[in-house]
Amino acid sequence: MRPTWAEVSLSALQRNFRVIEKHVGPDVTVCAVVKADAYGHGAVECARALIEAGAAWLGVTSTEEGVRLREAGIGGRILLMTGFWRGEEEAVIRHKLTPAVWQRESLDQLQAAAKKMNVGAVPVHVKLDTGMARLGLAQGDEKKFLKALLASGRVVAEGVFSHLASAEVLNAKDAADQERRFAQAFARFAKAGVRPRFLHLANSAAIAARRSTWHNFVRPGISLYGYQLPYVNSGKHTAVAPVLPVVPVLSWKTRIIGLRDVPKGQPVGYNGAFVTKAKTTLAVLPVGYADGLSRKLSSAGRVIVRGKYAPIAGRVSMDITLADVTGIGDAAVGDEVVILGCSGECAINADEHACLAGTISYEVLCDIGARVRRTWVK
Repeated sequence: MRPTWAEVSLSALQRNFRVIEKHVGPDVTVCAVVKADAYGHGAVECARALIEAGAAWLGVTSTEEGVRLREAGIGGRILLMTGFWRGEEEAVIRHKLTPAVWQRESLDQLQAAAKKMNVGAVPVHVKLDTGMARLGLAQGDEKKFLKALLASGRVVAEGVFSHLASAEVLNAKDAADQERRFAQAFARFAKAGVRPRFLHLANSAAIAARRSTWHNFVRPGISLYGYQLPYVNSGKHTAVAPVLPVVPVLSWKTRIIGLRDVPKGQPVGYNGAFVTKAKTTLAVLPVGYADGLSRKLSSAGRVIVRGKYAPIAGRVSMDITLADVTGIGDAAVGDEVVILGCSGECAINADEHACLAGTISYEVLCDIGARVRRTWVK
């Protein structure tokens, strides 16, 4: 098989879950987010490991993601964080998925499906728009929605939640405003007779730095996989905040499939974007942007060969990347090459790739393509 793969440490994932669980304490339920194929780590395998570690809830984006877990035999509760699409309501009920709702239409669809399927109660989590302006129940629509919810009979509000836009900005006014709006909305819900069991606002950044957002339910995503966004004040200065002692779960590797000795002044790769300054040994690696290795790492990123850093030389192409291994005299065809991970005293993580590519670690991990074979190890 093509020698480019990713190793996912399920023991590291379980360790990270337990770190978060200990951090928030026994009174807070941890919903482990495995959307987007567990951020590129493999949703089914990661979900199994998380359930084994004690996770009672899993978070996904869509009905399709939830059904895939159920069909793989995954138990526990599954929260559909962006709700369901029209026509999926029977699948939601059949597979015991818990959808986010914020529209009267969704209540009507669930109510009709529950009646047709002779199901007594369908739990939902009501999503509030507290200022992010994406999805959620707007304040002006609350009265009509609550009236419909209370009249539905079979649809039960088990949770109320929202999502923070700037949790990692420690002095963000919008985050404080969102917390205030959330508390006010819940007070209105309670006054109307709707008192859900679960309240939740906190994502990974808020779990680490915003204790007031935890309530009794939190939704860690990126921190489960060993990363956190950098904390800032007003987007200008790096800020000191609690750092969860989580570790990266995924390592990305390939092998040298060819070695080329080229002279000084040799243009390398597409457009000759890199020109050797001396006699150079180039390692040919079977990995490229079709695998998720950002083209912005061209002549900027690095890999690890035999415990030493080797810079990427020239353009990252669709299927092939070249690395300068001149200083690694014993490099050989077949050698393992670390793209993300550790070897010896060297380490490269998704934050490094993100910095070079002008993005975030989330995107680096999610972009690792389907043709990069995943292996799951304990």
